[in-house]
Amino acid sequence: MRNVDYHSNNNNVREALLLKKKQYHEDCPGCKVDQVKDTNHSVSIKNLLIIWMVVLCATLPISSLFPFLYFMVRDFNIAETEADIGSYAGYVGSTFMLGRCLTSVMWGMISDRYGRKPVIIIGVITVVIFNTLFGLSTSFWMAILMRFLLGSLNGLLGPVKAYATEIFREEHQSLGLSTVSAAWGIGLIIGPALGGYLAQPVEKYPNIFAKDSFWDKFPYVLPCFVISGFALVVSIVCIWIPETLHNHKDSNEFIDDAEAIENGSSGNNKDNNMIHKKENLLLNWPLMSSIIAYCVFSLHDIAYQEVFSLWAVAPPKLGGLNFTTDVVGDVLAVSGISLIIYQILLYPSVERACGPIGIARISAILSIPLLQSFSFMAMLSGTILFLVICGASILKNLLAVTVTTGLFLIQNRVVEQHQRGAANGLSMTAMSLFKAVGPAAGGAVLTWSQKRMDASFLPGPHMVFFALNIVEAVGILMLFKPFLAEKKKTQRVQLN
Repeated sequence: MRNVDYHSNNNNVREALLLKKKQYHEDCPGCKVDQVKDTNHSVSIKNLLIIWMVVLCATLPISSLFPFLYFMVRDFNIAETEADIGSYAGYVGSTFMLGRCLTSVMWGMISDRYGRKPVIIIGVITVVIFNTLFGLSTSFWMAILMRFLLGSLNGLLGPVKAYATEIFREEHQSLGLSTVSAAWGIGLIIGPALGGYLAQPVEKYPNIFAKDSFWDKFPYVLPCFVISGFALVVSIVCIWIPETLHNHKDSNEFIDDAEAIENGSSGNNKDNNMIHKKENLLLNWPLMSSIIAYCVFSLHDIAYQEVFSLWAVAPPKLGGLNFTTDVVGDVLAVSGISLIIYQILLYPSVERACGPIGIARISAILSIPLLQSFSFMAMLSGTILFLVICGASILKNLLAVTVTTGLFLIQNRVVEQHQRGAANGLSMTAMSLFKAVGPAAGGAVLTWSQKRMDASFLPGPHMVFFALNIVEAVGILMLFKPFLAEKKKTQRVQLN
């Protein structure tokens, strides 16, 4: 009889929890979003455009300064010799990552407590203010300060990844996060183009911009104005975006399927029936393992971008392709267009077929032979060389973004909503550290490899691409068990 009563009570609890799961709180913005997701199974193009614009606001200020940074530092007259300009330019470039590294977790926690929307709006407004002030910098230290404040107050990317996960139904989450990756990649291409074409406008477009005018006094402010103007429009649009965070206590206390409810509600031990809402993220190994793997691939990707740009313009005697900067820009532009098409049209279907972990493993493994073949392409010339490099660059970027998007999905699915912002902030902090190391390490290995052109083992560029593949191989190992852990199938729920 007691056994019958126990099972009866267990079924009643199960039914009550399932019913409560579908209960929407009238004043909760997260419930309103969930209600829309439950009634509308289609993809919202409006939400995709919002994510796209917000991510561009986070990316363009990072990459737009690189074409003119050398000349900007030169005009500050702080470097004693011409050789020192590069070092000072490196300080300005790395200050943004330093600021982002120090505050990403904080912004993630704020978004978990107060919502994704206010953090996104603050981050976009930060771009409007401090990116403009950076373009108006009249000294090296002013430029350093503006970049640091821009990085530390612009906590966009972590919360927007959480937002992209929460605003869509689960079957469309891959599309939301692939939009983040695609917008990020496009921003890294559009940004340098804006900086290159719009900086020093008086010298480049004397018929439009007069000598001794405002644009002559501040030759690097025009690209910053354009980006800040775009960010201003986005900040206004963000006033009307929906908030996805729940503001009631039981929003995350219920799980997603009946099997987990049965497993979590059985037994009489109260400790087994409580969900740990303040679980230490550092002890969440499915999350931490995916973040560590993400950092390794981020190190590889940023080092590859640095190496590819330097190797492509290097002379043939150093194993390079002898491309001009315009040709390199054309290759990157073609890669960017293909990235948009792939991320929006193809990746969601591929991810559904193979899963985020499976497709990440396949892509990372295919990257190794592709990357090692780059050094042999220097044997080609003319149109054939350009077409081959374009094809290889497109494929390399598609494989890289497939890996990172898969890891994005894993990171956002192994934590509950109330910790998703902090989890993405932790990921951004760790990634920023690795990305600060990547360019310097890639440039140093390339310089070393170019000094051993006559070596018998992996001469010249063969060595630098081999070194990149070693990093890739370490990342591949991290995509398999026992390192990469999967999400637990059951969770403990609170019984009232």
